[in-house]
Amino acid sequence: MQQLPKRLLSIDVLRAVTMFLMIFVNESAGVKNVPVWLDHAKASDDAMGFADTIFPAFLFIVGLSLPFAINNKIKKAESFLKILIYILTRSAALLIMGFFHVNLEDYSAAAVLPKAVWALVITAGFFLIWLDYPETMHKTKKYVLVAVGIILLLSMAALFKGGTPEAPTWMKPSWWGILGIIGWSYLVCAVLYLFSKGRLSLLIIFWVLFAAVNITVHMGMLPGRIWLIGDGSSVTLTMGGIVISGLYARLVGIGKTQRLWLIMAVLGFGLIAAGLFIRPFAEGISKIHSTPAWVMICSGITILFFELAVYLIDVLGKKDWFKWIAPAGTSTLTCYLMPYFQVYLMRLFHIKYSVFLNTGSVGLIRSFAISFILITLVGLMEKRRIRLKL
Repeated sequence: MQQLPKRLLSIDVLRAVTMFLMIFVNESAGVKNVPVWLDHAKASDDAMGFADTIFPAFLFIVGLSLPFAINNKIKKAESFLKILIYILTRSAALLIMGFFHVNLEDYSAAAVLPKAVWALVITAGFFLIWLDYPETMHKTKKYVLVAVGIILLLSMAALFKGGTPEAPTWMKPSWWGILGIIGWSYLVCAVLYLFSKGRLSLLIIFWVLFAAVNITVHMGMLPGRIWLIGDGSSVTLTMGGIVISGLYARLVGIGKTQRLWLIMAVLGFGLIAAGLFIRPFAEGISKIHSTPAWVMICSGITILFFELAVYLIDVLGKKDWFKWIAPAGTSTLTCYLMPYFQVYLMRLFHIKYSVFLNTGSVGLIRSFAISFILITLVGLMEKRRIRLKL
């Protein structure tokens, strides 16, 4: 298993930028009269917008940071079984949150509770269950708070009603939501990393196999959904990040860091070129359909930005340039959940942005400001140990 430093600051910065942009593109989604390239491309389009590059970048970053987390546990002499349980429980937490979130999309107006109340309660439940409780807190108090969170989620599940009044439904997995997709991808890739003991040659094989699955699915040669990995898109992105971390460790380990710049540049531009090449043969470029061209192009873009981050942060030491969004890199899950409080509190109290604040450049500036405010709040919460930890 290749030795990695305890933490690579460039990954924290890249994660922070990506989370900031994720909040921004979600907040600006309803803004009128903005450039088409800024938004998500439609499912029917052979295209992708700026917003379509954010989630795949996040999946790739999950892969970049995964070896650091597992290797740190190995250095602490944690057993194989304990690390496996850590992977399984972390994945389960993401799947549970994703499961609840995806059912928000089908929430019925005929349900007992208003949608906004249901969303706020489940988000509060997430915080109570997965809060990073201080070690000084009395165990009984911690267990009571976690139990309250579990009761809240179970209660909301019991009260849930989806579908229509004529054909009500209960909660169902559907597409699992963003956190659920991350959970499945993390589970598969982390388990493979653990069982392969981080051997770079095997990780590269897994990456190529996942990419091949994604290609053959979209060329109609394999079923559309395969157990655990779906169409192979999310695991390809995550395993790509793991491979890049492995390459970084290998080159640093043998003192060949100068090769890092050329290898990452070749891989980044090579994947973009490969995506453009395969575009006509495998359903074009589409985030909605998670096509191979989209996966490859976004992987290439993320590698190039990771290379830039390594140079700026780890070589030139420019970490302070990004300190204004630093909490998004260290309390990322907390940042992801904060907009749920914002959006559903506004809906609960029927607060809407004026036309002026929701149109054109003013709307984009407002979206930028909201993103910054939410991350600043998370920073204040972080100082008081109010953050989620998986």
